Amino acid sequence: MPNLIAGRIFGLVCLVVVMAAVAYFINRAEKGKVPKVRRIAGIDAIDESIGRAVEMGRPVMAAHGIANLRDSITGPQTIAGLSVLSYVAKKCAEVGTRVIVPIRQPEVWPIAADIVETAYRLAGKPEDYHSTDIMYLSDQQFGYSSSVMGILMREKPGAHIMIGAYWAESMQLAEVGATVGAMQISGTAQTSQIPFFLVSTDYCLIGEEIYAAGAYLSGEPAVIASLAGQDVGRMLAVGLGILGGLLTTVGIKALVDLTRM
Repeated sequence: MPNLIAGRIFGLVCLVVVMAAVAYFINRAEKGKVPKVRRIAGIDAIDESIGRAVEMGRPVMAAHGIANLRDSITGPQTIAGLSVLSYVAKKCAEVGTRVIVPIRQPEVWPIAADIVETAYRLAGKPEDYHSTDIMYLSDQQFGYSSSVMGILMREKPGAHIMIGAYWAESMQLAEVGATVGAMQISGTAQTSQIPFFLVSTDYCLIGEEIYAAGAYLSGEPAVIASLAGQDVGRMLAVGLGILGGLLTTVGIKALVDLTRM
């Protein structure tokens, strides 16, 4: 029997609770009881932005941020961006417009290329897929951002979708996108960059909204149900935080000691 490591037992218990909640809601969804997801204006606007690009005869640029897939904090943001890319590529394939995908991380390049190519093949338009539109630019932060700004100026996309982890380049990209007249939809969980996206793009997904985007767009019951299970984890964290604060205020440290188990 494996030894339990002190200081991690409480976290393990919380993880089991969240996993059980996810399994419960998925089971309910399979029986037809799918949780409702609130409307998110920024995600609803994706179709509008693609339609606008088609009307203008311009391509769509869809970026998934600049983080890799391995980091425990920013990796999920990249995955969220790729989930949105899958939907964008599907819609672009259906309406017959180009989708340009700028890449910073080499490990993400083949994944993004496969997502876009698959979307065009499933739409029955493999000839409309251009591998050169899935562009590896640079592994350097500002080498990447300067290349993207150049592409924006040359291609003048009608829609510029940026969902993922961003840092100091966020304002650069958003300002150039606005300059070329693109309808811009942004989203990140990097709290330091959310203010810049809020003031410089048409729609902004804030924090955990980007993680819900894939489920929201796919409409798959099991994926939507998993969000409800994760919400249980969030409520648990908030509840424990409030309870711990109140107990500590009155001098009771039982909950603090419990988290150290």
